[in-house]
Amino acid sequence: MADISNNPTSIRSEFADDPDMKDLVLEYINKMALRVEKMTAAYEHGEREQLIRLAHQLKGSGGGYGFPILTTLAGELEQTLLNMGEDDLDQAAEPFSALLDVCSRMAA
Repeated sequence: MADISNNPTSIRSEFADDPDMKDLVLEYINKMALRVEKMTAAYEHGEREQLIRLAHQLKGSGGGYGFPILTTLAGELEQTLLNMGEDDLDQAAEPFSALLDVCSRMAA
C-alpha cells in the first residue's frame, strides 16, 4: 500500500501518538492491502459468505487499532450482506466501496 501518512485525507489511528501502539498499528495498516485484495476478490467472485467473514473481522479489529470508522463501515457492510439475497452483491456496492475507501486512507 502506498505511503499515505502525509495525505490530508488520510485517516489517522487514534493511537498514532501512543508509543506502545505505534508498531502494532503500522503492522495492521501494512496488512490492510492483503485484506483489501481478499475482500475485492470475494466481491468480484460473488463469494458472499467469505465477504461477510472478512467484514466481520474488520469490524472486530478496527476499533482496537484506533480506527472506529473502520468498525462502523465494516459493520454496515456485514449487515447489508446478511440482509440481502445470496446471489446479488449489487446491493452491497455502496457500503463495500465506502469501506475500501477508508482502508486505502488509513495512516498510523
